[in-house]
Formats: sequence, structure tokens, C-alpha cells
Amino acid sequence: MLDLALSNLSRRSFGGVALGLAAAGMFGELADDVRAGQGLDQSNNQPSATIEANKRVEAGDLSISYAEVGPAAGFPVLLLHGWPYDINSFAASASLLAEKGYRVIVPFLRGYGGTTFLSPETKRNGQQAALAVDTIKLMDALKIQSATIAGFDWGARTACILAALWPERCTSLVSVSGYLIGNQSVGKAPLPPAAELQWWYQFYFATDRGQDGYAKYTNDFAKLIWRLASPRWEFDDATFARSAAAFANPDHVAITIHNYRWRLGLTNGEERFHRYEEQLAMGPDIHVPTITLEGDANGAPHPDPKAYAGKFKGKYEHRNISGGIGHNLPHEAPREFAQAVLDAVALA
Repeated sequence: MLDLALSNLSRRSFGGVALGLAAAGMFGELADDVRAGQGLDQSNNQPSATIEANKRVEAGDLSISYAEVGPAAGFPVLLLHGWPYDINSFAASASLLAEKGYRVIVPFLRGYGGTTFLSPETKRNGQQAALAVDTIKLMDALKIQSATIAGFDWGARTACILAALWPERCTSLVSVSGYLIGNQSVGKAPLPPAAELQWWYQFYFATDRGQDGYAKYTNDFAKLIWRLASPRWEFDDATFARSAAAFANPDHVAITIHNYRWRLGLTNGEERFHRYEEQLAMGPDIHVPTITLEGDANGAPHPDPKAYAGKFKGKYEHRNISGGIGHNLPHEAPREFAQAVLDAVALA
């Protein structure tokens, strides 16, 4: 779920980031109202219940299964999901964006859905830089030089990394819960007990019992996380089942376990990503135009938006989305998410 960067910021009382906020002077907190002049059709609140992965491309380590909707000549928008979710989080918002003429690309991350490794010898690596490089390789394979990139959870962290390390590839950014770039070294330090409790699953995954338990009860585990992270979202069994199908990927458990163990420094990443992790450990600022979002009922660990505002040095807006919106914000508030993407494009 949310990156340890959130806890890292809490650990240090948001000191450096809060100072950046004071200096930024650009932090504007907007309501979740649709902007006049380019708003979405209010009569079409739920245009699609599901989205199908209709294309595939070899990119880097992977054969990536992805959905593409909208005109092929439209401006590209990449939507990146998190754990334990899938591309269906963007079914409605992708449809809304396609109706506005955008080329919307929604890939299954490594370890999800139909995305597979090209070689059985490749390490099943869940570290943050690996997922970011996957996205760059996808863009290269699709001959997309630059795009607006938006996401939540693991996908938001990946989008933030692209904006920080490859700003020429990220025209603008939409990030749910803000600045999520992690720092493995800081993540090793203990938190106060109440904060540690919020990351209970991370410690479970650090054990053999946790790995075996997640493999045995993957869907039960994911449904529990959905309920804890979005306590006011009344999703039905069919909605969960559509996403849970993606967890049957043969590498899903390995990628999940490696991701959380890597964050705690309990396992190694790969040397080929080391130079990126060194840059990310420095907490790089993001200069591309950005809109961050937060739901009013997010049950996952997350900081006050003011804590990370100073990390965004370009045009920047933050929006609080009300109405009982939890962690899976694109699914729970698709119109507000799609509107943020439209407005981020306009900021560039």
C-alpha cells in the first residue's frame, strides 16, 4: 500500500518537507468541485464498470498486458494502479478521459493480471525503481515520448519517481496521497507503536508464515485491505472479483513479498537499479506540474497534504475529495480523479 515514505515523514515530524511548504507559497487547497469551462458531463458518472486488457507489448523485462482506450492519436495518459488492486480501479475514469479525446493506457503492473516476465531467470523484484523502469520501458515500446502520468498507491509512487527522475517523460502528474518516494535506509528506523500498528501487514510479510499465508489466502487478504483502507466504500462481491482475478498471476505473491521486505531492508534489490535508488534516497523535488488528491476517509497510513506540498516545485494544486472516499480513490471517485487528470494536462 502507501510507501514507507509516509511513515518516514511522520517519523521526522515532516520537518524538511514542512519547511519546504512554507517556502513554496504555491500550495492551494481546492475542493472537489468540477472546474468551469472544462468540466465533465455530470450525467455520466459511472460510464464503465470494468476495463479489459486488450493489448500486449514486450517492454524491458516484461510482456505487459494493458488496456488502451480512446483515439490512438490522442494525447497519452498513463494510469498506474497499486496493491492490492488492478486496472479496474480506472475503469470509469479511463472511459471519461477517452471520451475527451485522450489516449488512455492502463497497464497491469509486474505480478498482476496478464503481465508476465519474459525470462524465468529474472529476479521477481518489487523494489520501487524496478516498477518505475517498467513504465519507462513501456513508454519506449509504445513510442510515447511524454505523457501525463497518474496513479494511486504503488502506482502513485511510480508516477512520482518518473516525474522526479525522468521529468522529460512526464508532462504532468496526478498523485493520490502526494509524494510517495521511499527511502530504504530511513525505513529501517522504528516508529511509535501506534504508527507501527498501521503497517501490521508489512511485518507479517517479513516472515515465512506471512508469505505462506498470503499465498494461501490472497483474496481474503486483499479484501481485508480494501475494507481497512476504504472503510466507507461499500463495494460488492462482483466488484472485488473483477480485480481479484489479477492476483492469480504466478508472480503476484513473490512481487508483493519482495516489495515489502525490500522497504524494510530485509532483502536486496538489483544492482542495475542502484543508481536510481541512490537518487531517490535523497528525496528529489518534483518540478513537473502536479495535482495531488486525498480522500476524506482514507484508512491507509498517509500524511497531512501540507507535509509534502513543498516537494512540488512547479505548478501545484492539492484537492481534498469528500464523500467518504477511501484509499482506492480512482475507483471510488472516478469523476474527480478524471477531472484532476484533465486539469493536470492543462497545467502543463
